Amino acid sequence: MLVVQKYGGTSVKDTERIRNVAQKVIEYKKRGDDLIVVVSAMAGETDRLLNLAGSVTPFPDEREVDVLISTGEQVTSALLAITLKSMGYDAISLLGSQVRIITDSSFGKARINEIERERILSELKKGKIVVVPGFQGVDEEGNITTLGRGGSDTTAVALAAGLKADLCEIYTDVDGVYTTDPNICEKARRLDRISYDEMLEMASLGAKVLQIRSVEFAKKYNVPIYVKSSLVEGKGTLVCKEEEIMSMEKVVISGVTYSKNEAKITVNNVPDRPGMAAKIFTALSDANIVVDIIVQNVSHANTTDITFTVAKADAKKAYKIMEDLAKEIGVKDVTMDDDIAKVSIVGLGMISHAGIASKMFSVLAEEGINIEAITTSEIKISCVIKRKYGELAVQALHKAFGLDQEDVKEET
Repeated sequence: MLVVQKYGGTSVKDTERIRNVAQKVIEYKKRGDDLIVVVSAMAGETDRLLNLAGSVTPFPDEREVDVLISTGEQVTSALLAITLKSMGYDAISLLGSQVRIITDSSFGKARINEIERERILSELKKGKIVVVPGFQGVDEEGNITTLGRGGSDTTAVALAAGLKADLCEIYTDVDGVYTTDPNICEKARRLDRISYDEMLEMASLGAKVLQIRSVEFAKKYNVPIYVKSSLVEGKGTLVCKEEEIMSMEKVVISGVTYSKNEAKITVNNVPDRPGMAAKIFTALSDANIVVDIIVQNVSHANTTDITFTVAKADAKKAYKIMEDLAKEIGVKDVTMDDDIAKVSIVGLGMISHAGIASKMFSVLAEEGINIEAITTSEIKISCVIKRKYGELAVQALHKAFGLDQEDVKEET
């Protein structure tokens, strides 16, 4: 059986944890499996490297930043290979450029275009355990690229898809996907299974268990993912097709997510004429900035206000772009607020149930929490609120929708 495993930063935070990972890998090797192991940088290492770059200049060159931060994963992959060899098991670490994980040239947010299989397959045939640093690739010109925060998940799932692996396991510091963050709500419950669509929404809305692009890959190529803990034994959570969980009664809400890594930007008094919104969001798109919630107010005196949210990491860049654009389109005022949070509810059962939105808004109102912006889809509702109310909102919603109860069944 071909198995792809990924170990996150807390799982490889020091040499003792790396040895623990090696022992888990060896267990699979002993039963006859071929293994590809993807590793993240040691916990905190990527932030340390980014801070070094930021200490030189507020806007470091993106290509050079990728060269810098890719070293974190290279360290752990080499250390794991060294550890496995010292324990009597042949292993080899292969960088993204050696595997040939080919990406586009969007430094810091590169997308995988192709994975060349020959080198990995050759090493596996020799009986070696292949260790791959996650998060990195190489573009057509040979430049080192990185896939964005959490990109090691994407590396693992992409390798599983490209090599048609039998199993893909993502090891982290939690033992599965929970109804909400257990650090915020002590009654959060681990889910046995969750659909790709629900996991996509939860990942995009702040759940830190899986990176959203890894789930996109898994859904596109039908790669089942087991999310497990590297620190404790357990079944974990299976992320799979909706059809594989249809035999069970669906709960209305599967989870509550919370993200404080958001910023809200408002472009005030935009001329209310065709093409203005296109100018604003094309400028952001050209800078590779992903926009989430968008709200356009009712027009007054031939002008309107446009509010949108972006990741906090992109906020300063987006704000500067809007300030520059404001001069071009005749806008006098651009404001930014990074003291916000986004709280969301997610669930396939929402498709067939009315009144979910009104219940969510009522729960927040009862806690005295004002909603600044709202966005919805068939299976999620998100609200922007003040950051100080984030954890309170999560706890109230988790309780109101019965997620703290075991075996919550679909309401009738």
